[in-house]
Amino acid sequence: MNSPKPSGSLLDTLRAQSDAVRGQDSAARRPVEEALRDIDRRLWRAFKWLDEVVSHLEVIKPIVAHEYRLGEILTIASPKFENGFLSYRRRPMAGQEVIDQIELFYRLVQEKPITIKVPPAAGNDVEAKLRGSALQFQYRTEMDEERTHRYSLFVVQPAVTAMVRFLPDYRRQIVEVMLRNVDRFESVALEFPAAAIDEAALEDLIRFILGEANTFLRRAPLAGVGAGRRPADIKGPEVYRVEKTVRPR
Repeated sequence: MNSPKPSGSLLDTLRAQSDAVRGQDSAARRPVEEALRDIDRRLWRAFKWLDEVVSHLEVIKPIVAHEYRLGEILTIASPKFENGFLSYRRRPMAGQEVIDQIELFYRLVQEKPITIKVPPAAGNDVEAKLRGSALQFQYRTEMDEERTHRYSLFVVQPAVTAMVRFLPDYRRQIVEVMLRNVDRFESVALEFPAAAIDEAALEDLIRFILGEANTFLRRAPLAGVGAGRRPADIKGPEVYRVEKTVRPR
């Protein structure tokens, strides 16, 4: 006859085994959680740094050494920095709340409106290009003595709205930086290792915005096809929290 096994021995064994597995899982998760925190901290530092820089640029209002050409229609040369603001969006991920997106919007202006006078047949093309560049304008027609439409007139406000967007991919540990209308009427996206989003890179970004140097463009390769369409990182509820610039207005 077999002697009875001590009560609880199987449970004790299962407890020991499950504790060991939990320890292994915890050790495996720790580098992921630390990577999330590191990327989030870098982005938060970038947000605060850029926010302070923009506050100074709004006071100084420097001339920006870029030329914005819209084909043969118009050129906005050396506009002035007028104002800007930042916003960020957070979302829950892997048990913590991390930055999902940072956006910097700013406006460059010239003082005098630009008048464009074209034949009626060219009016639709000019209007489409102006709308595509997000330039504000007023339109009217010019008639001759016989009330025949002779010219299409566009009075354009020479104000460029530009945007810089930071999109982190926590799974791949990269940050995509999208630039729109920063040095021309065009968009480009660069793919940075997350660790490369530091103060030196941000300084190069501001120099690029001001037209002082284009070193920022050489810091990272172009993002791949489908830029901005990131694969899912770590599943979590689709809940976002959006905050605008931290400085008082």
